Amino acid sequence: MAALLLWLHALAALLFGALAFWAWRTDIAGLPRRPLAFALATTALWALAIAGIGSTDVASWFAETLRNLAWLGFMLVLHRRDAQTRPPIALGTVYGVVALVQIAAVTLTLIAYVHPDPGATAQTANAAVLMRMLVAVAALVLVQALWSALGPATSGPLRTLVIALACMWCAEFGLYTFAYLAAEWRIEPLALRGLAYLAIALAIGAALQRKGEWKIEVSRAVTYQSLSLVAVGAYFALLALATSAIATVGGANARILQTAFVLGSTAAILTLVANSWLRAWLKVKLAKHLFRHRYDYRTEWMRFTETLGAPQGGAALDERIVKAIADLTESPSGMLLVPDAGGLGIGARWNWDHATPPIASDTALSEHLQLTGRIIELDAVRRSEDHVDAVAVPQWMLDLPEAWAIVPLPHLAELAGAILLARPALDRALDWEDFDLLKVAGRQVASYLAESKAQDALAEAQRFEEFNRRFAFILHDIKNLVSQLTLTARNAERHADKPEFRADMVATLQNSAERMNALLARLSQHHRGRAEAPHAIEVVALVERVAGQRKGQHPVVTAGVQSAIAHADPISLEQLLGHLVQNAIEASPANEPVTLSVSADGERVAIDVIDQGCGMSPAFIRDRLFKPFVSSKEGGFGIGAFEARQLTQAMEGQIEVTSREGKGTRFRVILKAAHPADLGMGRAA
Repeated sequence: MAALLLWLHALAALLFGALAFWAWRTDIAGLPRRPLAFALATTALWALAIAGIGSTDVASWFAETLRNLAWLGFMLVLHRRDAQTRPPIALGTVYGVVALVQIAAVTLTLIAYVHPDPGATAQTANAAVLMRMLVAVAALVLVQALWSALGPATSGPLRTLVIALACMWCAEFGLYTFAYLAAEWRIEPLALRGLAYLAIALAIGAALQRKGEWKIEVSRAVTYQSLSLVAVGAYFALLALATSAIATVGGANARILQTAFVLGSTAAILTLVANSWLRAWLKVKLAKHLFRHRYDYRTEWMRFTETLGAPQGGAALDERIVKAIADLTESPSGMLLVPDAGGLGIGARWNWDHATPPIASDTALSEHLQLTGRIIELDAVRRSEDHVDAVAVPQWMLDLPEAWAIVPLPHLAELAGAILLARPALDRALDWEDFDLLKVAGRQVASYLAESKAQDALAEAQRFEEFNRRFAFILHDIKNLVSQLTLTARNAERHADKPEFRADMVATLQNSAERMNALLARLSQHHRGRAEAPHAIEVVALVERVAGQRKGQHPVVTAGVQSAIAHADPISLEQLLGHLVQNAIEASPANEPVTLSVSADGERVAIDVIDQGCGMSPAFIRDRLFKPFVSSKEGGFGIGAFEARQLTQAMEGQIEVTSREGKGTRFRVILKAAHPADLGMGRAA
């Protein structure tokens, strides 16, 4: 086994040396050549030391320390390659802490070698092994952060190289874990580590064979996670060192003292971590000293838009707007001020359990915010009575200690509202980054508010439009009845002594009464729609009845076949023919009759309504004729033709229109023909 250990590490030294020479001589685009070559060379030196002088010699430990520091430096360079202006200081801090732990481990190893006391030597050696385990764990965390930072377009070679680094640190962690648990060095794990390094050398060689541009992106979240994990590792290292020291000096009470120390320190750490003020303070300090900007704008904006777009627990839009703005500055609560009687009144609230403000609107504040668009920091107003915003801020806001800032919500040239934010857990003054972010967010939520109001106004207008639409149909029918009765009354002055006219007048009055009763039935809440379902009917008789009803109003003649049977609803057919005849009468001169003609060919029944009136243009027929509320007649409602086509389509028929301006118009209603044997079947059913 000793010979295997020797040859494995000797071969690994040869491979890593060759890789170091090749990396130094070869220029690969996007690859930090010199740091990689140095790391490969130190790995070759370490493997050579293991093969030549053994794994437990102090020189081998120094070689291993140099190797680990070289690889940590190479990983740091990879992390920093895409920094355009200033590399994140947090990365250097993390890697520096890991490097210090590594140096402390080799220092403890040196102390163990020179210490005369065998018991103290064993404890120091165990502490050194534990610290090397922590270095391996921290390095694995950093490798994971490096993997997470790889861009989508990152080439395969870099990914292979990162995987090789992960395998290397896993091998180190496995070796030291086994040594710590077994409390001795065994040759088998050392040989397995040598075999692992041979595979790692082959993987790195395969990665260097493939050239490509590498891209790494460092995220703020990964940096925070790395710092947290390093802090946890440092805490465990401190815990291990402290318990080892207690075991050395504690004597018979060492176990009790160790347990008390572990429980007390853990409780203290958990208490500190649970403190919201401390967490906010640490976040501010880290953002201030480790990053160029306080906010991670990508993360903040994604959270902002998610809050606005995804209601939680059925929260209204106004409440979600307040929460989205408050989350940007970690404010615990907020209140929306909405336009009210020329000022700002109280609107939606989010987590606002402070004193209830007055209901009266603040006109001065509304005018000031609309004019300046300034974000008002209330603490600054409280400190100076001569502040530029002091005149506009209402007194109840200044008297409320929790009130922290006012964010206006401008939309175009108007003020959509304002948001009053409560003081966050970590009280601080607003800076230029806060002002810029809140100003942009305020404009965004103002557009949401304006769109919501526009949608509400549109919905209300649609409801009114539907009401007007229904009322217009009623007015259309009433207008036709009034026109018919007016003409009858006018003609009665001249023809009242004629028996024929009196008969027509009675028929007209009866028809008008029937149509008014039908209209009342349609308006009744018990109305159930059509009186009869479509069935086979005799069309000629119905057409003659419609013509007879209009003869007292205007000359109407019938023509065509003597019998035609169609599949139709008699009530709907009479109603649509009434619309078409009425339109024809109103479009025709007084002395020009309106003709109703019926034709049939066995498959279809056609009813023509022909007038010699003013006619219509092709453009009017195509674009406006069958649209409701569009009419070519002065004072017309534009309902007749629209409803006639709706009724025809309900009977699976169609309407064709032929017209020439100044020559008249023909409306043709085409229905499906029915067999004479079907007469009466629909009525009986």
